[in-house]
Amino acid sequence: MTLLPVWSEHIKFLVGIFAILNPLGAIPIYLSLMAGRSSREMHRTTLKASVAVAVILTIAVWAGDALLSFFGIGIPAFRIAGGLLVLLIAISMFSAKTSPAQHTDAEQVEAEAKNDISVVPLAIPLLAGPGAISLAIVDAHQAGNLTDKLAFNLGILAVAGIVWVVLRLAEPIGERLGTGGLSIATRVMGLILAAMAVQFMADGMLGLFPGLSH
Repeated sequence: MTLLPVWSEHIKFLVGIFAILNPLGAIPIYLSLMAGRSSREMHRTTLKASVAVAVILTIAVWAGDALLSFFGIGIPAFRIAGGLLVLLIAISMFSAKTSPAQHTDAEQVEAEAKNDISVVPLAIPLLAGPGAISLAIVDAHQAGNLTDKLAFNLGILAVAGIVWVVLRLAEPIGERLGTGGLSIATRVMGLILAAMAVQFMADGMLGLFPGLSH
């Protein structure tokens, strides 16, 4: 068995997770929430948020199957539900907006009054929201063996590191790309997510109704 299909799955997982976390799209909200804060406080918030993202998605990878079993939810049904959720997020990203599934106006107002926004709402639900958690659970289930799950987990740590870098450089990135550049990046990621969402739902439908493949 060639390693190419295995690494292809890992790469697709990393691209999907990065796209749905969309740290570039989170920059405007992050900067607005951190307005008036010191550089030291911003750096501490960035580090805590990145660690929280890694922890949340790691839990999803290792405990996701047990959680679905506890509620009696099959993977095909979860694929369809997760695909719908990811598709809704992708549609919002086409408009360069944050989906209500990730961050609501009420959460924005509450966050502005909080001293520490690193875990809530920055890490969850703005970055590692329901869509990212669903994606991690489904892909971890697909991995099948311990080695692949460990590889997925390493990928999550790598993506969390990228999130840290992007948020740490949020001010220069925001100035360099501007609103237009950030919007374009968000729409491109939305397109990737939309395609993945459709594939999720198609796989889920085939799992529930095997006769559709004939």
